[in-house]
Parts: sequence; structure tokens; C-alpha cells
Amino acid sequence: MTARIHPSSVVEDGARLGDGVVVGPFCVVGPEAVLADGVELVSHVSLAGRTELGPGVKIYPFASIGHPPQDLKYRGEPSRVTVGARTVIREQVTINPGTEGGGMLTSIGEDCLIMVGAHVAHDCRVGNNVILVNNATLAGHVTVGDHAILGGLSAVHQWVRIGPHSFLGGLSGLENDLIPYGSALGDRARLGGLNLVGLRRRAFERESIHKLRAAYRMLFSDEGTLMERVGDVAAMFADEPLVMEVVDFVRAGGDRALCMPRAGREA
Repeated sequence: MTARIHPSSVVEDGARLGDGVVVGPFCVVGPEAVLADGVELVSHVSLAGRTELGPGVKIYPFASIGHPPQDLKYRGEPSRVTVGARTVIREQVTINPGTEGGGMLTSIGEDCLIMVGAHVAHDCRVGNNVILVNNATLAGHVTVGDHAILGGLSAVHQWVRIGPHSFLGGLSGLENDLIPYGSALGDRARLGGLNLVGLRRRAFERESIHKLRAAYRMLFSDEGTLMERVGDVAAMFADEPLVMEVVDFVRAGGDRALCMPRAGREA
């Protein structure tokens, strides 16, 4: 099944289009773009640079993917954007390729929903099944774990890590790392507890959720230092994968501090 290209669109020589690709009206596809089987560009989509779209990706009007990053250090290095299978990119989304200082790659996982006006900056790594709600914005070098949800009009500082199954509320500014399964909210976002709604919706076992809540209370109590509490939690919950995922995330550290709760807040 050959690709269908609307006569108003420009697909430059060198672009590779798989079976069943649909390029709607007024699109521009650059010479180094790769569109896997079943990709659909609805209309007015601009694909530039070394952009690779996985099978079944669908992109809506006025999205701009693969144009040079908004980084003054970028010098035209041959960096890439990859988008995983079945991801949906809605209107006016912008996704920039990587840079030499960040591994040369910006990647979006499979089965994501990137909603209207969202921005994914250079060198971000976005996992699978992630939702970026309208106008959510990621600065450079942000990492987002699987199944995370970022609310509308949220903004994430560069180099921040966002753990799997976490939730960032709308209108929030996240400056620090958000633990797996955590929920954060606020103008300068603070950890508000666990993403219990998400845990229940995804059918995590009740016992695992109870252990995670107990570990959270220990981890963010007032006794000892944070790393002492991490050690205590690791020893007590060594057989619980959800808790150990949080422990490993904290121990791994990063360029940003950890997003912490306000005093008196519990999971």
C-alpha cells in the first residue's frame, strides 16, 4: 500500500515513507525525515531534520517537529527526534531535536498523547503512555517516566526528572525532581502525596499501594536525614518493587533537588 500525498504538500527528495502513510494538505516533509507504516499527517504539518516517526503516529495541523532547538549552543550538529508507535501529536505542538550537550536525541515513547500547544525541548526523554495536556512545556534535558501525566499550562525546569506514574497538576511550575508515583501541584510545585488516583486506575494491588503509602510517610518524615530515611525504607520494603523504584530514583539523584512536600502533608 503506497503512501498518499496531497498535491498541495511538499515531500522532499530523500524522505522515506512507509506503507499506508497519509500526508494531508499543506504539509512539508524534509529530506531526512522517516515516516513508518501508517503515519498520518492530517494537514499543515512541518517535519524537518532527522525526524523519525514510528508506526501509526498521527500528527494534527500546525505541529512543528524537528526544527532547530532553541539553544544558543546549538551549532547545527546532526541530532534527531524520534516518536514512538501510535503516539498522537495534536495541534501546534513543537518538538525540537537534541544537541551535542545532551546526547543528540529528543525521544517520545509509544502510545503518548501530546495535546494542543505542548512543547518538548531539546534532549528530552519522554517515556511510553505519557500525556502532556494542553500547553504543557518541557525545558531541555527533562526526563519523563512511563504513564506520567502533566497538566495543562504546566512548565518543567531543565534537567528535571519526572518519575513513572506521577502526576503534575495544571498551572504548576516544577523546578525539582518528582518521585515515581508522586503527585505535585503549585505555582512552585510541591509534593502533595502519591498519585493514588492513577495507582487505582491502573489496577495496582491494594497491598502494594498500602506499602507505598507507608514508605512515603517514612521517607518524608522529620526524623534524621533524607538519605538515612531512604536507607530505612530500603531495608523495610526491600521486597516491594514500587517502593524500591522510589528508593532507586532518590538514590540516583540528578542535577536538580528533590521535590519535597510542605510540612504536614501525607500521602
